[in-house]
Amino acid sequence: MSHAGIVATRGSSAEPGCSPRAPGVLYVLCVLAGRPETHAWRPSIAGIAEVFHARFVDHAYPAHTHAAWTLLIVDDGAIRYDLDRHHHGAVGRTVTLLPPHVPHDGRPATPAGFRKRVLYLDAAVLGDKLVGAAVDHPGLDDAVLWQRIHQLHLSLGHPGDGLEAESRLALLRIRLRQHLAPGTVASDFDDGSSPVLDHPAGNALAARFRDLLDAHVRPGLSLAAAGRELHAHPAHLVRSFSSAFGLPPHAYLTGRRIDLARRLLLGGQRPAEVASAAGFYDQAHLNRVFRRYLGTSPGRYTGDSRGRC
Repeated sequence: MSHAGIVATRGSSAEPGCSPRAPGVLYVLCVLAGRPETHAWRPSIAGIAEVFHARFVDHAYPAHTHAAWTLLIVDDGAIRYDLDRHHHGAVGRTVTLLPPHVPHDGRPATPAGFRKRVLYLDAAVLGDKLVGAAVDHPGLDDAVLWQRIHQLHLSLGHPGDGLEAESRLALLRIRLRQHLAPGTVASDFDDGSSPVLDHPAGNALAARFRDLLDAHVRPGLSLAAAGRELHAHPAHLVRSFSSAFGLPPHAYLTGRRIDLARRLLLGGQRPAEVASAAGFYDQAHLNRVFRRYLGTSPGRYTGDSRGRC
């Protein structure tokens, strides 16, 4: 997160706009009123042009357009905006989807401002045919969709979680298309494959995908590459795998990497060596995932087993 507009105060008094310091607290971090926080980056995930997190108090966007789809959630506050000369608002768990090349603006709805997270999706992710539907209904009241966007943002914030981000984007695309074009779910599968997942062909595809993941535990595998290898649409791969095995492909691959890391640690390798050997982005990535799965760090994992048969 950017530290623009954040100050640290020490002592009994606080800077204007900051909360008073509690007893025993040396520093208080706060955001000065009117100063924006922004953090933007371009992930290495096909289909996502940019990720943008921001907090604004009094900034107003002039009318403008994007070449990409704008997928926005508001974490705090509220936003007013005009899209194609019609008034709209974004607040709470409403998901906002703004189509490419359609003029819109944006401004805080209250003096407190707003905090938002935005995904700019390549125009091809949803296509041109859905622009009209998005202009008519840019606000989507869907708690599941909001949660999926939130989870995608979390995965994009962690290097090494590329397959998870790709999988989440594929499912997110399906849900957005269901909102914009109800009854056309089958068209989400660009290879023409059926969305019915209990068919033997779907199970066979899931098994082939699992074999492919097993062969790429250390180097990893992108969802796009798996789709090309197996001649299947990425979204269909994710759904068929999840239906057949009870968990999404990125979770399966992470579990295989954790298993490999455990074997290497028990074999005497150091965590720094294990991180690379087991396919993690770096040691910090290994530590975070290992602790989430096993409740302890790689460095302490073998401590309880010393001296045992």
